[in-house]
Amino acid sequence: MSIMEKKGKVYLVGSGPGDPELLTIKARRLIDSADVVIYDQLPGEAIIASLPQGAEKIDAGKYAGNHRLSQTEINQLIIKKAKEGNMVVRLKGGDPYIFGRGGEEAEELVNAGIEFETVPGITSAIAVPAYAGIPLTHRNYASMVLFMTGHEDPTKEESALDWKYLAGFEGTIVILMGVKMLEKNVKQLLKYGKNPSTPVAIIERGTRPDQRLTTGNLENIVNISRERGVKAPAITVVGNVVEINKILGCIDHC
Repeated sequence: MSIMEKKGKVYLVGSGPGDPELLTIKARRLIDSADVVIYDQLPGEAIIASLPQGAEKIDAGKYAGNHRLSQTEINQLIIKKAKEGNMVVRLKGGDPYIFGRGGEEAEELVNAGIEFETVPGITSAIAVPAYAGIPLTHRNYASMVLFMTGHEDPTKEESALDWKYLAGFEGTIVILMGVKMLEKNVKQLLKYGKNPSTPVAIIERGTRPDQRLTTGNLENIVNISRERGVKAPAITVVGNVVEINKILGCIDHC
């Protein structure tokens, strides 16, 4: 097959929450074999530093409040590189389909007739609380888990979040990408009747060497987070399971 006839393929690869040892074997193999790696900051410095020297490495941005490329531009870039005949790894933090916009990228690849494969990754929604000594379920505390985005698409005319339902949810709520909107989200939960004493934990840079845990409750977590200068990326956990951290101690990772 000539170079002109060579067909490219895209791998939507989840890199996990940041600890390089949580990268799957398949993800590592594909990264090391890639012609092009299109990434953002969420995989973490250690994983980004391990990208192969021979690959074309493209930083697509996606920094909090500062996107180097728009999602449309990223989609176009992935398609362009694949049409050039490359093996393209679109490296995404966590899992591609858990608030990672991987579904949107996959749709664009289908529309463009590009072959692709999705490689799941360990989502930060479960890994980060675990590293912080917070099991999301526990027979004595929670039998249900709810994952939600803390930052919806700003172009939406109406929120897709049912705050009345969320406030009444009796299990564990895990909020991704919620640092910037923490005060607003907390106000909504309280407005619809969530107990102000409900424990809350915010875990910054989860699973990485500089992971940091901040705890409080719905009544005081906004002030505490301000005092401690909490910044993205971070996972917020709302629910009684946060109290288990006092027992498990977060000895290894916090």
